[in-house]
This record gives sequence, structure tokens and C-alpha cells, in this order.
Amino acid sequence: MHTLVPVTAGGRRVPLWVKQLKPVEMKRGALDSFLTREPKKLKYEVGSGKSTHSSYPFAIPHLPAAFAEQLGFAPAEESKLINNQLDLDLVYYQPYIPSSIAPGVFDFLRQELPFYRVRYNITRGNVQTLVNTPRYTTVFGVDDTSRFAPDGSLVDAKTGKPAEKNRYKCAPRPIPQCLDELRKVTEGTTNETFNFCLVNYYADGKDSISYHSDDERFLGPNPAIASFSLGAKRDFLMRHKPTPPKAGVVAEETKDMKLPLGPGDMVLMRGTTQANWLHSIPKRAGPEAGKGRINITFRKAMVKGGTENYYQYNVGMGGVHRWDAKAEKMVPVMAEVDAKLGSS
Repeated sequence: MHTLVPVTAGGRRVPLWVKQLKPVEMKRGALDSFLTREPKKLKYEVGSGKSTHSSYPFAIPHLPAAFAEQLGFAPAEESKLINNQLDLDLVYYQPYIPSSIAPGVFDFLRQELPFYRVRYNITRGNVQTLVNTPRYTTVFGVDDTSRFAPDGSLVDAKTGKPAEKNRYKCAPRPIPQCLDELRKVTEGTTNETFNFCLVNYYADGKDSISYHSDDERFLGPNPAIASFSLGAKRDFLMRHKPTPPKAGVVAEETKDMKLPLGPGDMVLMRGTTQANWLHSIPKRAGPEAGKGRINITFRKAMVKGGTENYYQYNVGMGGVHRWDAKAEKMVPVMAEVDAKLGSS
């Protein structure tokens, strides 16, 4: 028995009938059809502002105003300093991005950013191998020798004059507003500066990245890297690099680490961490295995080699992909266009 009580409308009490409501039965097939008829509603509203650049495959909407406003309250929780092991210097936020907007920010970035399933060649000796990256990636920014003018053109960082056309083999592109807002907030929290933003999308638990360190020389000594996690929970594993033995010196023992990164969490890796520790995101089974995850890292490349490297391994020869909300997967942009034309 469901009782509908009087409510107030326009200052008057309106009587409602009291009646027996019978449960509605729906067959399983009809229920599935009803539930899958339309793509899931997005947890955000796109405004009219967009970031555009000649190197973007399409315009990228600005961060929704409600999200930008909530970012003003970041970090959502106090940081935890982790430096209790040899050469380790981490600052851990659980979370950094407020939980009220983390799911929406994930949906927004997955839907609105261009992604690439990168392919590139590596040569070892006389053997050349084609590598297919086991995740989707994208990258924005340029190293410290250049900067973007207000009109989007590249200029020399020291002179302010237009950069020569052959300065880069790639086509650097500015960080779009939706990611730049997070960069600025992060810089204010960490007292670090960043000129690059790398974004990885892990489609499910099968997508992974093996043990590695971000210790490239173009990042300079003791680089600081701010790493954000959105979407599915994934384990972040760390282990110390092998320490060469020294005569008469007893090596300090270190233990492997596991951080259970959840939506909105951030890890700042700094100091000697990259030079001495490896990190990875392993494959995952279980309830979270079928869910997607986005990883955003802010970094600072010092020289041109950093720009060439980041665009080769995060854009490379891969075609542009974009999230298809109806199909619930990344699809090539041209396939997306063809599908829309076919349905029109």
C-alpha cells in the first residue's frame, strides 16, 4: 500500500487520492531492451567555450563551469607524505579531485579528448619491430625552449620570435583549457611548474603498463611528476631499481609498494624517486576489470628532445579515436563520422 500525502502547491494544500498501486511486471528481454535503448546520460553539461588549434583533430570543449568551480576546493583531502624508504619521495592525495565531480570529470575527458592507439617502430640491432601500445594515449604541451603565443603559434621562449618551422618533427599543441585548469591548480598546490600533459585511457583491466621509470634526461635531474587517476580503481605498483653492490657497504633493504588508486587520487613523485624507483599498472581481474580508467600526468620537459619523444610515443602513427557513448568504446574518428552519416 502506497499512501500519497497532501503536498503544498502555490501556498495551498492539495488533496491527493489514496489508492493501491500494483507492481508492474516486465519480461527480462523487454527490460534489457528498455535499459539499453539509449546511451548513458553524461554527468556534465558542455558549455559554449571551446579550445581550438590547427593541430587538434577537433575542437575540445572547456571544462564545465561546475567542475571548474569545485576544483577551487582542491585538494579534497590533506596529503600524505611517503618518504620512509631509500630514495623515495611521494606526496599522496586520497583524493585530490573532489569526489562530487570526479565521475563527471572522467566522463567528460573520455568523451571530449582525442585519443590514439599508438604504433611506433623500435630498432634493436638489425631488427625493426612494430609496437602497438596496449592503451589509448594523448598528449599536449611543448618543452621549455618554446611557448605558445596567444594566437596558438609557437615562439622561442627566450626571444619571443616565431619558432623556425623545422624546429620540431612533430606538431606540438597547447594544453586545452579543460586540462590547463587542473594544471594551474596542481601547480599552486605542489609549488612545481609543468609544461606537458599526458593522458592515458585504460579501456579495461587488460590494458596495462609495465614497470618503468620516467627518468629521461630531457626532464632534468630530480623531476616532479603529478599523476592523477580517474574512473576504475587500479593498483599502482612500485619497486626500487636494483642497487649495484659496493665493497664494504651493506645495501639498505627496500620493500615493494602498492597504492590502490581510486577516482580523483593524485600521487606526486619527486626528488630522487624517478632515478631509483620503477612503477607500473598491472592487468586486473575482478569487479573493476570491465571499467575504464584515465591517468593524467603533468610533467616538465626541459629541451626539444622531450617534445619529440612525447609526441612520438603518445600520438605516433596511430589514428585518432574518440569515445562512442552508445557503443561504449573508443572508435576511429572517421568511423564515427561514417556512422553518423549513415544514420542521417
